[in-house]
Amino acid sequence: MDDRMHPEPQSLADLVGSRLCHDLSNPLGAIGNGVELLEMTGDAKGPELELIGDAVADALARVRFFRLAFGHAGPDHMTSAREAAAALMDLYRRARVAPSWKPQNDLPRRQVKLAFLMMLCAETALPMGGEVALTMPAAGQWSLVAEADRIVLEEGLWAVLRFGPGAAGRPLRPSEAQFLALYETAGVMGLTVNFVQGDGVLRISTA
Repeated sequence: MDDRMHPEPQSLADLVGSRLCHDLSNPLGAIGNGVELLEMTGDAKGPELELIGDAVADALARVRFFRLAFGHAGPDHMTSAREAAAALMDLYRRARVAPSWKPQNDLPRRQVKLAFLMMLCAETALPMGGEVALTMPAAGQWSLVAEADRIVLEEGLWAVLRFGPGAAGRPLRPSEAQFLALYETAGVMGLTVNFVQGDGVLRISTA
């Protein structure tokens, strides 16, 4: 499906997300550069500096990922396969969830946004962690397959992906924003989100 057939209006939420991530990346990057300089000069060493460096790296990883997942993504914006894979792997480098990014080609940023939102939704169903593979079996269509020993889906929350926020039966929490974002992003692109849970497997797809 050609993304350009579905022009996306600029939502306030997308613009705010992009602005916050953009403005936060600069000071975080400066702190990271400062830590690297201290390590190179030898002026400061020890577990304290290592802790700061790790915290900055984790914060930068979150900002990069959230900018792609929640920021504005017009139909003409592109994201390289390398950038998308790096953003995904950096975010989960110390997590119990182990993702893999299969696409090898550069993609419209809206497609990457869709995949990252699917990933965030899947993460909520994997309390003990698991392995997650993101593939694009057909142009413009995503398939996410999560394998784990334990998969837990809150029925009302996941119903949001099919029927919108009212299906949850309660107000959504900030930590659940990805469900509404995925529902709305897919709708703008003329897609629907489907999911099915089997024995140790969760599948999410768009069509």
